[in-house]
Amino acid sequence: MSTAAAGRFRESLEMIKFSHTVFALPFALLAYFRAAGPQPSLRTVAWVIVAMIGARTAAMAFNRIADRGIDAENPRTATRALPAGRLPVGFAAALCLAGSLVFLAAAFELNRLAFALAFPTLAVLFAYSFTKRFTALSHVVLGLCLGIAPVGAWVACRGKIEWPPVALGLAVLSWTAGFDVLYALQDERFDRERGLRSIPAAVGTVGALWVSGLFHVATLAFLVLFDRAVGGGALLAAAVVVAGLALAVQHAIVRPGDLSRLNAAFFTANGVLSVAVGVLGIADLWVK
Repeated sequence: MSTAAAGRFRESLEMIKFSHTVFALPFALLAYFRAAGPQPSLRTVAWVIVAMIGARTAAMAFNRIADRGIDAENPRTATRALPAGRLPVGFAAALCLAGSLVFLAAAFELNRLAFALAFPTLAVLFAYSFTKRFTALSHVVLGLCLGIAPVGAWVACRGKIEWPPVALGLAVLSWTAGFDVLYALQDERFDRERGLRSIPAAVGTVGALWVSGLFHVATLAFLVLFDRAVGGGALLAAAVVVAGLALAVQHAIVRPGDLSRLNAAFFTANGVLSVAVGVLGIADLWVK
């Protein structure tokens, strides 16, 4: 690979925040393994992972295209690849199309319901990019985008929607909405001046911290409901405890007037939460 191609590849991964796949993927795999039991299909697992990567690539590339004008005005995001001109819009559009096709192909390989649901799923993923322009509940819509993942993985295995993945999906929704409210604290002033909608812009820093906390209380409640729905054992119960500790850490280190440790709250604590819940929840199947 040439130096230019390698550079564009790195820029592409950064643009779509490929490393953030760790947030939703463990929950999708947890849902799949709980649906499949101790003898899963490796073929299906592979297609679930391909579907996740394709959907995330399409969604993030579309988001960067839709927000490139806003990103260029925000000092925090002005250095992103599209507003800074390091990647052309056409390249991002091609990446979005490729990700969409990969996602649809993976869903087709899974089952009929997965393929049928793939189209409205893409619609939700793309619609999120515009929600901040008219509603402060954009954080909830982002949560929905990630919360679809465990439901889709369950459908990939069983070909139907049932209560356990819905409970897990709601846990992911409220968890994502809560940490996105925290992350949006960085842009509270910019959003208010630009007329963009967010919970921090609407209710201020202190109010946003309370709202985020309520979302995360709901996260733990839904994780408990998921645990009960699948008849989890000691390790799945431990996963809920770890999630509670990770959420507590986030709210302990992010305070009004001090956002210096926001990245630690966003990346480290949430990465630990998702991986721990996924690994412990899956391991619980074999321990039982």
